[in-house]
Amino acid sequence: MATSATTAPDGGAGTQPAPRPGGALRGWISNGGLIRWLGRIGAVVPLLMLGFVLITLIIQAIPAIKFNGWGFFTTTTWSFGSQYGTAVNSGGIAHLPGEHFGALAQIVGTLQTSAIALIVAIPVSVGAALVIVERLPKRLASIVGGFLEMLACIPSVIIGLWGALTFGPFLAHHVTPWIASHAPDVPILRFFAGDPGNGQGLLTSGLILAVMVIPIIAATSRDLIRGVPILPREGAIALGMSDFECARRVTLPWVNSGIIGASVLGLGRALGETIAVAMVCGDNLSQIATNLYATMSTIAANIVLNLDTAIQSPLGIKTYAELGLVLLVITLLANVLARVLVRRTSGTALPVGRGL
Repeated sequence: MATSATTAPDGGAGTQPAPRPGGALRGWISNGGLIRWLGRIGAVVPLLMLGFVLITLIIQAIPAIKFNGWGFFTTTTWSFGSQYGTAVNSGGIAHLPGEHFGALAQIVGTLQTSAIALIVAIPVSVGAALVIVERLPKRLASIVGGFLEMLACIPSVIIGLWGALTFGPFLAHHVTPWIASHAPDVPILRFFAGDPGNGQGLLTSGLILAVMVIPIIAATSRDLIRGVPILPREGAIALGMSDFECARRVTLPWVNSGIIGASVLGLGRALGETIAVAMVCGDNLSQIATNLYATMSTIAANIVLNLDTAIQSPLGIKTYAELGLVLLVITLLANVLARVLVRRTSGTALPVGRGL
């Protein structure tokens, strides 16, 4: 063994083994250095990716932002102008004659369809999770939970095809005519009246999104409810609460912050869903849905259906970068709002006893 001269504690000469090659690296790894660095890299990479996407969209969208101005958010006309005309310059920005882009209808359509999806999906998902965890036998609960998770694996295009060929026509022939004819003629409920259409429009798009969101919220809620300790629930029932009161006042408050987080995951899916909505929305780029059955469009559906047309315009592709930037900002704002709600609800004390 190789040795090196050293000075002994009593002042005499001594020897100690020379450090082995790679010993310091092995010690660093065994002390957790590699895990710490991998964790840091894993935390930074998503932030860098988000920053890269955001900066790229901003750079690409600058000409469209200058050309469209605030009218992009306040008008509904969406026209690519004369596709066979010669590009002209306005303020140094090349565009086709007659081009005008107003995204208000698509922004509203995106928010409307996402709202319908969450209004339907959240109670259905939480109810399904409660039934699976607290009511069904363990073997049956496992089977139902498996089918619920399989629903999330169905490709978007399959759900969109089902919506366009089966679900939408079923609604138009058997459901929406009755709702439209029985809706009260008052300002708020008038939104449920009108021409029921042919199965394409706001209602079908929102319900299709709900079908796609339910597995995400339900599977997460199921796992959260399984983690609720049994003693608080048994104590609530012992104090005289019914099963419904126990779920409402003990189980759900225990996991409410997690359900909010799951709902935000579903909202992100609803905001960005593309092909399924594109197949059932009607692709009406310039109309804000004034009733539940009107055709409309969303930001994502517009991008996927008309990107090939936009490529032929020097300004069109820049405008779609601006449209993508708007969708990204809406998604980020939704996540920020969700974090605020989670922080406000995560520290809420649990009620004890009937009537408190």
